[in-house]
Amino acid sequence: MRNELDRLDAVDRFKQLDAGIHKDLDDLVKLVAQVCNVPVALVSLIDANMQWFKASVGTGDMDCNQREHSFCQFTIMQDDLLIIPDVTLDQRTASLPIVINSPNIRFYAGVPLITYDGYAIGTLCILDVQTRELDDQQKNTLKVLGKQVLNLIELNWSLQTLANQQEHTEQQKRRIEDSELKLRAVFDSSKDLHFLLSRHKQVLAFNKEAANYIQTNYAHSLRIGDYLLNIVDIRMHERFNQYFNIALSGEPVKAVWLVRPGQVTAGWFEVSFTPVIDNLGNKIGVAFNSADITLQKLNEEYIALQNAALQRIAIIQSHELRRPVASLMGLIEVIRLDNFKITDYFEMLQSTVHELDSKIREIVKESEITIGTDGKEN
Repeated sequence: MRNELDRLDAVDRFKQLDAGIHKDLDDLVKLVAQVCNVPVALVSLIDANMQWFKASVGTGDMDCNQREHSFCQFTIMQDDLLIIPDVTLDQRTASLPIVINSPNIRFYAGVPLITYDGYAIGTLCILDVQTRELDDQQKNTLKVLGKQVLNLIELNWSLQTLANQQEHTEQQKRRIEDSELKLRAVFDSSKDLHFLLSRHKQVLAFNKEAANYIQTNYAHSLRIGDYLLNIVDIRMHERFNQYFNIALSGEPVKAVWLVRPGQVTAGWFEVSFTPVIDNLGNKIGVAFNSADITLQKLNEEYIALQNAALQRIAIIQSHELRRPVASLMGLIEVIRLDNFKITDYFEMLQSTVHELDSKIREIVKESEITIGTDGKEN
């Protein structure tokens, strides 16, 4: 026999029996009671303190007994059938409550239920209020049915274990499916293009925006297993291969590309190549992501154009406007000192005003360039 703590762990495995098995066990105890011609038969599991009846006949409403008051506490200490023809003559059992008090048991026989891994978890036993002996057929029946009881209990436990494992597997599957659904929702909601590529540049996964882009620009319905370089512009191949190989070696790469230059669908893209590594540390492919930054590029060019125009305006304001303004101020002072005889200075004044008007027109023109034609912002 193995040690008690391990035996108790084994008992715990079999305590929770399904409802269906109880009927089968009840049929077996009825059969053994009939074959052995006794009023009481039961299947019990024995833990540290209690004897639990899992099937019984002749015990009334009892469903348990204290271990120290049971006959079966001795049966699980051996490997074979235990028979006590007269329990009042055996010092182990003579003082048990059910012997000296009602129902005044006089006979006991039990076979231990020993699991496949060697633990006696309980018994199949019979009791009588009269002393008796068992013939060979009854002994064999008790042993055979004891094995059958154990088979049913272990089968029930195995089915429960399988059911629990199946439920656990189904829960994990549902969690994975839920996670994949959420990930796919996030993946497909992105406005960037996402591709997962194998080491040979085959498409392993892609998002909806990537499929739409390929369909719109290359008239190709993207599928798992496609070779991406067989689809895209051949002018991309050299750069693509260069960055792909760098990423496949383990180093992420980022770059800005002008894609399909000279075509209506030309655009600027910020691309990244990221190595994909499995749980064992193997580089299994590359994540290729592409974000359309065409509008950003156009805004940058527009801002640069604005800044250049503003610089030109600042130069005109700070230098070229000073001269005609200074001339006007000088003329005004001369007119004031010359008793307001404006006719002599008319041509000078007119020339200065024209020059100032020209510079103002230049400023207006530069302003129009800065904010857009016809004075409307782009």
